[in-house]
Amino acid sequence: MNQTSRLLVLTGIFFLISAKGFSQFGVSYYSSSLSKIGLGYDFNDKWKVEARLYSNTIAEDITPELVLCYNVVSKERHNIYIGIGANINYYTGPVLPLGVEFRPLEKLDKFSLLIELQPSLDVDLHEELTLQSHWGLRYRF
Repeated sequence: MNQTSRLLVLTGIFFLISAKGFSQFGVSYYSSSLSKIGLGYDFNDKWKVEARLYSNTIAEDITPELVLCYNVVSKERHNIYIGIGANINYYTGPVLPLGVEFRPLEKLDKFSLLIELQPSLDVDLHEELTLQSHWGLRYRF
């Protein structure tokens, strides 16, 4: 495991250990040509961290990603968030997720629909900028 990987993992563990009170876990699936699965942790109604794993890659290209997001708008049925993070391996570099999370069904408020736009700068490939868009599902425990 290289130094960037260790730093990414240690940062994630630090955020998970330091949370109090409100915090809750969630799992996510993001669908696109580069689908991802994620395990997230909400510190409160404004801050969350999520560890994501690109799932449409071969084993040697498995790409982990860690993002810290802030809910700019936090309403009962939806959130609008921005974030900052990084990924390593197949893509390596910073990411800036911008998304909307909807909870359309009142009786199933643990489920939400996601729409996310994420610029990613791949520093290993001649600093190439990639603009990813995803839709997805999230379940909060």
